[in-house]
Amino acid sequence: MAPAAQQTLLHHIAAYKEGRRRYENAFNAIARMILEKDIEKVVVNGKTTYDFGIFREGAKPVIGMYDEINSFVSYVKDAAENGSSKEMAYVLVGEPGNGKTYFVEYLCACYREFLSQPENRRFTFRFRHLDRLGTYGRINWVESQTYEDPMVLAMNLNESVAANRAFLQEKGGMEAAAVDALYREYRPLGACSEYIWNDIRQHCDGDLEQMLDHVEVIPVPMSESLGTLTGKYPAKDKITSSAVDLLGEESIQRLLHISDTNNPYRFDLRRGALARVAGGGIHFCDELFKNKKDLIQVYLGVIQNRNIEMDGFKWPIDSLIIATSNNSEFNRFLAEKEEAPIVDRCRITYVSHNTNYKLQDNLTRYAIGSETRTTLTREDLHQDPNLNYAASVAVVLTRLPKSEKLTPVETLKLAAGEIAGEKSIKTLAEVIDTLNQEPDIVKRFGQKGLGQRNLGRTIQLLTESSETNEGRCMFAYDAYRAMERVILDYVPEANDRAKYLEDLKIAKGLFRERIMTEMFNAYMDEPHAIRKDVMNYVNMIIGIDAENLGPDRMWKYKDPQTGELKALKIDERYIHSVEERLGLKTDEQRESFRTSVRKIYGQKISVDPDYDFMDNLELVKAVTDVRLKSDIAGAGSLVGALANRTNEENQKLYDRMIDTMLNKLYYCHTCAQKTIEYFCTQEDEN
Repeated sequence: MAPAAQQTLLHHIAAYKEGRRRYENAFNAIARMILEKDIEKVVVNGKTTYDFGIFREGAKPVIGMYDEINSFVSYVKDAAENGSSKEMAYVLVGEPGNGKTYFVEYLCACYREFLSQPENRRFTFRFRHLDRLGTYGRINWVESQTYEDPMVLAMNLNESVAANRAFLQEKGGMEAAAVDALYREYRPLGACSEYIWNDIRQHCDGDLEQMLDHVEVIPVPMSESLGTLTGKYPAKDKITSSAVDLLGEESIQRLLHISDTNNPYRFDLRRGALARVAGGGIHFCDELFKNKKDLIQVYLGVIQNRNIEMDGFKWPIDSLIIATSNNSEFNRFLAEKEEAPIVDRCRITYVSHNTNYKLQDNLTRYAIGSETRTTLTREDLHQDPNLNYAASVAVVLTRLPKSEKLTPVETLKLAAGEIAGEKSIKTLAEVIDTLNQEPDIVKRFGQKGLGQRNLGRTIQLLTESSETNEGRCMFAYDAYRAMERVILDYVPEANDRAKYLEDLKIAKGLFRERIMTEMFNAYMDEPHAIRKDVMNYVNMIIGIDAENLGPDRMWKYKDPQTGELKALKIDERYIHSVEERLGLKTDEQRESFRTSVRKIYGQKISVDPDYDFMDNLELVKAVTDVRLKSDIAGAGSLVGALANRTNEENQKLYDRMIDTMLNKLYYCHTCAQKTIEYFCTQEDEN
């Protein structure tokens, strides 16, 4: 019985000619998948780079990793354009818990999704009716072991290239130019396909029509669990791992059927991980350098020649080989000088931790989990609205190396694209460039610090503590205690421990500033009270020199955020009070500060109309202090009023603030009370 019309080789060639099916290698397919999606220009740490939309989709996208993704895309693009990357593997090296494996698995999931679209489907072929040949026992059909594309068979139907070209033009209806383009991507058949095709040729006396009756075109299975198209090989221990896991081995079952012992089909390639992804897939080797030497030698041959070789037989493979490794294993491997050739065949990218605390917000959310958390007694567990900020800032500070040019807080702000007083993003770019000259990788920017797993442990310790379970709330300040425990228990080096504990103190100081702002908002019964006051100061210093300013000091301006016309009374006493708090004594200092604020406003507002100066902590603190002072004679008296609730007025103030925190600022009773208690202490004041 002949194969169904859509399963014949001629039908596949016709579909290819019409553009309904494709013949492209893994690099071309992956490059097309990435570059067909949106690409944006972004500025990261003072340098312009590209952000590829495909990695920012779905419920759990890749966060940050801008340089690493750019490096990967340029590697794939170079390989797709027949550059030297075609003969290399791509290796991600970095500290544990910084997202290497997650990035590769995300890429594999995207690729499977991409190939599941009808126009991108991968096809292969199988040989039918082999029982008629007489030398295959009860084996009736044989699938291409390396999932070769039917177009590879079409280019190897006859021993003569000229005859194959003539077939594609006459029977396949292809133009000469299209045939030339196809042959630029020429690949020979694998050993067993070639051997079986020759057996079929002899059986059919060279009659091509009869021979093609033995060929059936089928789609490559897409199953993730079968390891086809995207497969993973995790490093195993020295005893159980062997080259068989990668290349395959001689199959006893097949030898029971095949009478011709020279037939390369006696090797079962699908027993190995490489053959299953050889038809334009992605082979992912987790912890490459943990493998024993002979396995790494196997990889060397596969990476360089893109062939599976056994007993002199060759099977060409078409796959992207991507691997991960942690720093210590990689350094140990480099120390063994005789292993240099494999590193020479790898494109190494050093993966840093995320150093942008705003992006860390999403990663911290991953660590906290999307499900509703519950206590040990199965009651709902509330999350303090400041928890994410507290954990994110603390963990990012540990990843920032010390620098003489920038303080940790300045580095933290600049890395998140914020304003850091007089220091510019150029200073950060210079610091990063200097650090990246270090031959010791872990001394480079963002290469060392608490990773995502340590953050996960922090959240675990926080949720298991008795305070959290008793109060039914994950209170933000308790995260610092949990993180301190993680640093003491899981960071082996004394110098690192000391630095991280110092960073924790800085994080607590920043948390203190945030709580001051939160308390002011609660006191004013307005979620964005402080933001409005900061913007009032900014608008006042812009309008103070306006020509249309009347004797009543009213200034009309167009709000860039809403486009509405607004009126603002310029209050010079308020302006001077804020500037006094900032330590600006002379007119020159004041004018210099105002000029810098106007300049920042001019630069930011054109790009981001919602910019609100809330990243300028000094200005926010000054405005908070002034407003607290003018409203109830200073933060000290607010602390006094909240701490000493013996009189009715103070109790009313406390109740009103608690009410605002519960209904407008997303606190619960536990974290609202604990936050007010913390505000009333002198802890962590800078």
